[in-house]
Amino acid sequence: MSKIVEACDIRQYFKSGDQILAGGFGLSGTPLTIIDELLETDIWDLTIVSNNLGDNGQGLHKLFMQGKIKKAIGSFFSINREAVIAWTKGELEIELLPQGTLAEAIRCGGAGIGGFYTKTAVGTELAQGKEERIIDGERYIFEKAIKGDVAIVRAAKADRLGNLVYHTTARNFNPMMATAGKIVIAEVDEIVEVGALDPEYIVTPHAYVDYVIQSKYVKSGREYVESR
Repeated sequence: MSKIVEACDIRQYFKSGDQILAGGFGLSGTPLTIIDELLETDIWDLTIVSNNLGDNGQGLHKLFMQGKIKKAIGSFFSINREAVIAWTKGELEIELLPQGTLAEAIRCGGAGIGGFYTKTAVGTELAQGKEERIIDGERYIFEKAIKGDVAIVRAAKADRLGNLVYHTTARNFNPMMATAGKIVIAEVDEIVEVGALDPEYIVTPHAYVDYVIQSKYVKSGREYVESR
């Protein structure tokens, strides 16, 4: 069965209450086309795991403004003013994680590891309610692994098997998220034939990827605009 599908076909793989892993740092490496498709679904109460909730009115910001997000887990939400206001009013639940902790928790989720101990955030409000342990005389807190019902990622290229290649810093959280979702959907700039990708540059092997769609966005200067 081909992994290459039309963008509208992916709507069926999401449901209300899902925990969704969404790649991206700012808008770089964000699966904007997939998020646009989510806007057309009748699903609600989503938990979103992502570095941030969109930027410049695009990406996950649209999903938040539509009221579909119940909880956000990530590192940098202050660029989304509306999300911060919603949090202060009790309308949005936020779980704040240091960026390295977020990355490692997702990596553990994909690797079948239950969690890990870290010194980051020890003694701060972020450590409240978390197990603490002394290791070699130093304080550590336990962070649980993070997994998703669906992982949505953005890559530069995919072949028809679903092998993925990323472009520089647009790679960010995408490869680890691609290992930690029960269903993995990749949005790519270019789809090529099997054998066209240099194996040395493939970061996400096809075994992790369930579906691939063509992105409708291109980067124009510092912005992402629809091209199709």
